[in-house]
Amino acid sequence: MKVLVADKFEDAGLSGLKALGCEVFYEPLLEGEALGQRLSETSADVLIVRGTKVSAAEMEKGTALSLIVRAGAGVNTIDLVAASHRAIAVSNCPGKNSIAVAELTWGLVLALDRRIPEQARDLAAGIWNKAEYGKAAGLAGRSLGVLGTGSIGREVIARAHAFAMPVLAWSRSLDDRTAAELGVTRVDTIHELALAADIVTVHVALTKETKGFLDASFFGAMKKGAFFVNTSRGEVVDAAALKAAIAEKGIRAGLDVFEKEPAGGAAAFLDDIVKLDGVVGTHHVGASTEQAQNAIAAETVRIVKTYKLTGSVPNAVNLSDRTPATHLLSIRHRDRVGVLAHIFGELSAAGINVEQTENVVFAGAKAACARIHVDPAPAVEVLERIQKGCADILSISITTV
Repeated sequence: MKVLVADKFEDAGLSGLKALGCEVFYEPLLEGEALGQRLSETSADVLIVRGTKVSAAEMEKGTALSLIVRAGAGVNTIDLVAASHRAIAVSNCPGKNSIAVAELTWGLVLALDRRIPEQARDLAAGIWNKAEYGKAAGLAGRSLGVLGTGSIGREVIARAHAFAMPVLAWSRSLDDRTAAELGVTRVDTIHELALAADIVTVHVALTKETKGFLDASFFGAMKKGAFFVNTSRGEVVDAAALKAAIAEKGIRAGLDVFEKEPAGGAAAFLDDIVKLDGVVGTHHVGASTEQAQNAIAAETVRIVKTYKLTGSVPNAVNLSDRTPATHLLSIRHRDRVGVLAHIFGELSAAGINVEQTENVVFAGAKAACARIHVDPAPAVEVLERIQKGCADILSISITTV
């Protein structure tokens, strides 16, 4: 199996891929047309990326490509529709960077409360201003609002308890039972959370529903002087609304992500929001700890290993939950050459589409059971042709799905 790694990747991960017997092409600066060209030249079966965008154009060049692994959590840089149309599985490594992102989240909260960046700049400039900087509110007893209770949000919540902070939480999937287990108060809307929280932190995936959903009405509901921290994706925030809230309501913001970020690891940064008073910015490095990256590398190797050995894809994000199949054929048969070819030939001749199939072989490799999801249902005469046309078929049953 050939693997093209088009972003920086840990040595342990590269060694792990090679130990699987993979032919590894490590070219961490590929993007755009050059990426497509190398997919073509290497005939890579697997592409591993981090922040590199993978569009339909690159996939079209990768004629052998069957799996893309995002060595991280989000997959918004990969064209999932194009991948699905080309039967390319897309996988990711959810939860492996959760602690790292949670740690940076709290770093930003503390930086906002104690004004650490401003203090450091003044000291470096030879300015001692204890009178000004000795006015922090502190965290104990202040309310934290957590938007999103996935793996990162839960790590943030766990640390909030250590700071003796009451926690409000919102998520579309959060119910009262889970809220009780997490030790949080569930709120029904993001606006209810904004009204009540002293500090808001964002941990949601970027989707059609969340793009720009933190808008003027949301920031209008926040308390004056409240803190806003975003370590998820810049696009979930209406940047103009956030700037207005900073200017008009004294909102202080800790941002690791931005609406417009440079594509590479080093480039000019043109978003002027970080120049506003009360804003602390970092370089989209929430997941960038050695611990997190080693965990992600190990998970990436596991995904490739499973795919190489079994053909299944752990953490796949673009497989259909339900196929268009209307019926399930269960065909018990002797494990001999030509049996499946006979079955599929008869189905094809009858104009019946096979949506999904598996063939389970029993101990001793003498017999197997083919489970074939089809649409539409085969007529009785088709089933009779399948049964009578091959002496190695033991039985056929059909059920509606």
